[in-house]
Amino acid sequence: MVTNGNSVNIWCQGAQSASEYQLYFEGSFFALERPKPSRSMNKVRFFISQMTSHTAGIYTCFYQSGELWSKSSNPLKLVVTGLYDTPNLWVYPQPEVTLGENVTFFCQLKTATSKFFLLKERGSNHIQNKYGNIQAEFPMGPVTRAHRGTYRCFGSYNDYAWSFPSEPVTLLITGGVENSSLAPTDPTSSLDYWEFDLSTNESGLQKDSAFWDHTTQNLIRIGLACIILITLVWLLTEDWLSKRKDHEEANRLTNWECRRRWRMQHYFEEEQRNAISMMELKATPGAL
Repeated sequence: MVTNGNSVNIWCQGAQSASEYQLYFEGSFFALERPKPSRSMNKVRFFISQMTSHTAGIYTCFYQSGELWSKSSNPLKLVVTGLYDTPNLWVYPQPEVTLGENVTFFCQLKTATSKFFLLKERGSNHIQNKYGNIQAEFPMGPVTRAHRGTYRCFGSYNDYAWSFPSEPVTLLITGGVENSSLAPTDPTSSLDYWEFDLSTNESGLQKDSAFWDHTTQNLIRIGLACIILITLVWLLTEDWLSKRKDHEEANRLTNWECRRRWRMQHYFEEEQRNAISMMELKATPGAL
């Protein structure tokens, strides 16, 4: 778990021959790092400067060796806390019970939520979760000495964005010799750290296209589509300009032809008038 606003280091470890590491978030490309020659070639750090609800979720990493990509690392689930109000946690019948007694934790958040989580500090197993609107119950069953410890609870609308932690409640177990048949029904754990490691399997190098950088492939497709679109626009523009030029040339030739014909007609008319005038002069004797 990481408090909202805190920074996080995620380490991805692969092979000495690795040339590139890629971090994926919720199945999509998130970041890329290349090993620095001055450092170990089989490990890189991905830095998240500020954890928010948008960066909380499941992370995996891959590395590239030559033309091959590794299999995915085991998933890392990052939870961000401090996003909602603070819930209340209490235990029934009381914080101090005898060995084998039934115990139930109650977590309540006045701001309506959909899921509650119960964690045991310095635990070693999974986190308990229950659905509820304002309150959830966590029955522990007959308690053993493994149940003793300090607990906190959280409220949430999803698995990776949690509320502030409740005040701690310490469960004390008293009584005689523990019955070996009494085992914890649902033990809890804590994930209170801010540096995480992801390891990939060197023997799992594959050439499967599913392991290539999907984001790069998408960018290549988008780039090709843009080039095709630009080419089409250019061709259409060239065609339009060519047609416009032909049209203007045709108009120019038409205008020139009209002017030429007008001049020729005007010339013939003028010649005809001159010829008529000459004929009239010849036909009139007194004019000589």
